[in-house]
Amino acid sequence: MARVTRRRTFAASAADVWELVSDPYSLPRWWPRTARVENVDPGEDGGGEWTQVLETAGGKGIRADFRCLAREEGRRYAWEQQLAGTPFERHLRRSGVEIELRPDGEGTAVALASRQSLRGLSRLGSPLMRRGQGTILEEALDGIERVLG
Repeated sequence: MARVTRRRTFAASAADVWELVSDPYSLPRWWPRTARVENVDPGEDGGGEWTQVLETAGGKGIRADFRCLAREEGRRYAWEQQLAGTPFERHLRRSGVEIELRPDGEGTAVALASRQSLRGLSRLGSPLMRRGQGTILEEALDGIERVLG
């Protein structure tokens, strides 16, 4: 499984960063190519499930369903794409994101990690996939910085 990680420290409190990254409805504010989030079901533990509508370069919307895998208040939030029965299933065995927060001086260190496992011949594109995931994570960190100032 390919893992790509990007890190950055923000001059914002861990509580402010947590509030942003742990709320699926906030994804359009900071996660790349997210047009909107729908059908948020917070679940019993507050993690829940949601549908993210991603916008292609051509302006089309692509729906992707996600579920929270881990939620450690103020420290860690992880989600996974639900692939079964979707067009993504042809290329991916698994796809998920993990966010870790750590106090760093007067700010907060944020680590974003993407884990993807490719299926079949798609595995040949693994280096390209890792590069693309790195770009998405950098754009996500840029989005957090833009929102939190």
